[in-house]
Amino acid sequence: MGASKPDPRIPDPQVRERAAVRRYTAAYKARILEEYDQLDKAGKGALMRREGLYSSLISSWRTARDHGAEQALARPVGRPKADPRDKKIGELEGELERLRAELGKTRQVIEVQGKLFALLDQLATGSETSTSRGEQ
Repeated sequence: MGASKPDPRIPDPQVRERAAVRRYTAAYKARILEEYDQLDKAGKGALMRREGLYSSLISSWRTARDHGAEQALARPVGRPKADPRDKKIGELEGELERLRAELGKTRQVIEVQGKLFALLDQLATGSETSTSRGEQ
């Protein structure tokens, strides 16, 4: 007989679920550090297994506590949020470049208009002198 299809409700034991990123509050970190510091070596290992923590986390929390107390413990891990002022600066710099380009074009137009005015003035003056010569 043919092989039966696996039940889709039963997860495949060969595929591991992706671990979720854990976030710890400052109060939790402080409580764990206080408890950890009061235990002996065996108790510390049991605490880390119970809470699912690594010794590197305990070390980094202790360093943070020693260097900045609760402010350092509450600081989120990862890239800091972008400053909205940086976005505004970028927008203003872009606008400044656009306005500079527009100003350059405007100056060229004014220069061409000045040359055209001078040429027309020269032609008008030249035609006035030629008509006055023709009358005499």
